[in-house]
Amino acid sequence: MKGLVLSGGTGTRLRPFTYSMPKQLMPVANKPVLHYCLENLRDLGVTSVGIIVGERGGQVEQAIGDGADLGLEITYLFQEAPLGLAHCVTVAEQFLADDDFVMYLGDNMLIGDLAGAARDFTERRPAAKVLVTKVDDPQHYGVAELDSEGRVVSLAEKPEQPRSDLAMMGVYFFSPAIHEAVRRVRPSARGELEITDAVQHLLDSGQDVTAEIYQGYWADTGGVKALLECNRVVLDGLVDDVRGRVDQSSVVKGPVAVGAGSEIVASHLEGPLTIGAGCVIRHARIGPHTAVGQNCLIENTDVQESIVLENVQVEGVRGVRDSVIGKGARVQGIARDVESQCLLLGDQTSIQVRSA
Repeated sequence: MKGLVLSGGTGTRLRPFTYSMPKQLMPVANKPVLHYCLENLRDLGVTSVGIIVGERGGQVEQAIGDGADLGLEITYLFQEAPLGLAHCVTVAEQFLADDDFVMYLGDNMLIGDLAGAARDFTERRPAAKVLVTKVDDPQHYGVAELDSEGRVVSLAEKPEQPRSDLAMMGVYFFSPAIHEAVRRVRPSARGELEITDAVQHLLDSGQDVTAEIYQGYWADTGGVKALLECNRVVLDGLVDDVRGRVDQSSVVKGPVAVGAGSEIVASHLEGPLTIGAGCVIRHARIGPHTAVGQNCLIENTDVQESIVLENVQVEGVRGVRDSVIGKGARVQGIARDVESQCLLLGDQTSIQVRSA
């Protein structure tokens, strides 16, 4: 079985961060979301993966490389415009050839067992198998209606009146039959070739399509709120790993990871918390549920429940919470006590924060 990971798209819900980077490279616990996707595929026994990329494909390739570090062989496949998930299958047709494959949205985070679903697909040999999960707002997703035996009865893309609360969550197991189905698809009202329509064609032509309700953790990290929540969930599994230097005047509570070459001076660290390599944390209070990227300087600052990307400097700012601070940002403030303030700053931003 091969893997097909979708890493194109514009990521409008994650602006301003996606003005300068693909949404799939946004970090969760100091690791790109796309990295977690690839690890999950590797754990299924997949070794050959195609990654669909768009105009920022060079950034993806620079971040992921050839896949050797993950035990994968990665092929990059260029999509000239975000024309839909079914179009991605068309772009990858030569790479996929006649192999079964699992298609995986590169901005999805899954924590839990996928091996059972893969094994069931291999043993039962349906034309397609989709993973679904119950959601409160199914009108915003592709929705699957199932019978009592878990077979798909009908599908609809973002229906106004959903016939179930089961959303397709972005992991699909396909046989080569999907290629003919994709060729039958016509653009939807939003101008895209919908994978939902392709799977519906399989159903209409009498082929077997099954579904499985996923029992693990799933998040679409396409928005800031979801990204921060996902960061919290992943950090809850953190174990202690302090490789940098923590001075005697600092306090460390809970599971904390500190990268090599980092210096913690007169600071309070509360886990779960991860700090990348080469950072300086001085007279600061960091955590819980915070990820600080490498080569950051945080001084006279309080940060919690936040994501700080690499090469950031934050000095004299209190009460930073539920924030995402982009690469290379510079934040200066007057260190007055405030209950809470949220900062959403794109890469290379420079601001001064003055508390009332």
